[in-house]
Amino acid sequence: MTNIKKTTLWFASLVLSSILLIGCDQAITLLIPTPLSVPSLSQQPPDSSIEIINLEASSTPAKINKPSNNKPTAIPGGTQAPADPSTTSEKSWYNLYFTSPQYPDKPQTRNRDIEDALINRINSAKSSLDISIYQLDLEEVANAIKNAKERGVTVRMVVDSHALADIDVMKNLKQEGVPMIPHNTDAIMHNKFMVVDKEAVWTGSYNWKYSCTFRNDNNAMYIKSPELARDYLQEFEKMYSEKHFGNAKKPANNLPALTVEGIAIEVCFSPEDGCAKKIVQTIKQAKKSIRFMAFSFTSNAIGDAVYERFKNGIDVKGVFENRDSDNKESELGFMKKAKMDVLTDGNPYILHHKVFIIDNNTVIMGSFNFSQNADKSNDENLLIIHNAGIAAQYLAEFERVYAVAKSSPK
Repeated sequence: MTNIKKTTLWFASLVLSSILLIGCDQAITLLIPTPLSVPSLSQQPPDSSIEIINLEASSTPAKINKPSNNKPTAIPGGTQAPADPSTTSEKSWYNLYFTSPQYPDKPQTRNRDIEDALINRINSAKSSLDISIYQLDLEEVANAIKNAKERGVTVRMVVDSHALADIDVMKNLKQEGVPMIPHNTDAIMHNKFMVVDKEAVWTGSYNWKYSCTFRNDNNAMYIKSPELARDYLQEFEKMYSEKHFGNAKKPANNLPALTVEGIAIEVCFSPEDGCAKKIVQTIKQAKKSIRFMAFSFTSNAIGDAVYERFKNGIDVKGVFENRDSDNKESELGFMKKAKMDVLTDGNPYILHHKVFIIDNNTVIMGSFNFSQNADKSNDENLLIIHNAGIAAQYLAEFERVYAVAKSSPK
């Protein structure tokens, strides 16, 4: 198996600081009261986007040195862009955000960077907001959407009908006149994207919820590209204007790959575009390394693609969401049997990423869980981004999640 350097300056500094705080024998360790108290399933919001478990969230355990006062401390969530768009460079074509969860979750110590960034993007809209969101219970975000409509921005929303029936914040937005189309299939509308002024796209694993903001490991990207916005708008119109969801949607005339500031980006929508096949094709091109973080990983095709590269000497590491990862449908057991370096996360809440990092150069990200439902039934989106700089930021997040998983008591 090919050996690669896992250590970055960022990670080295984290190790050093942990050694200074904890001691040489316990560097990078999850120190929370033992035995580890994991929230019950009933405390977590539902997610029917996968075959095995009914959860939609994810979080990062706190790095705490003997938490005698139970004061929560957040583990940094990798590289984050400023929440205020006005503080970013005019030359920047993207912003990448990771949540910074804490354990235990306490309102007075929450990190709101990703929520603030989302609100600022909504507030920046001048003409249109086209939103396709699975779940929304953040009142501040709902207020920003309502205010955008009141100041003359054309606001349109596509939502999951089950979430609309269950979440008061979404119901209130609809009652207050925000145009909203619920999905109409037995599967789920699992997107988390927004198109701003037909010029930029917000997407990722991040549901606009309290649990996904403050407890869960999530990521989101804001990409300035009229071409990418066009492709997302084509998908949006299928759902909003044509009221076609799931398998009623037909493939759009999307470009196989876009070029944004010289960076190749592939876009895929589910179920019409065969996203699992695109993921498999990308994995098969791996020459050095594969890293992944998976809320749900039950796709045999994707698992087999990882295994094939592993057999050919590719360095594979991955972290699975802990809950039900030992289910026979999960790829975890298969990968462990093959002696791959795979772990269950050390997160008292939920690991919610859906990410692959290939050869430190290519990132697969979006709403798409690595499951049959995501590929064949749900409304989903994913991006395949070929850029070493973006990959490095996702790799830093992976190294953090992996370190927590490695040191966490199971």
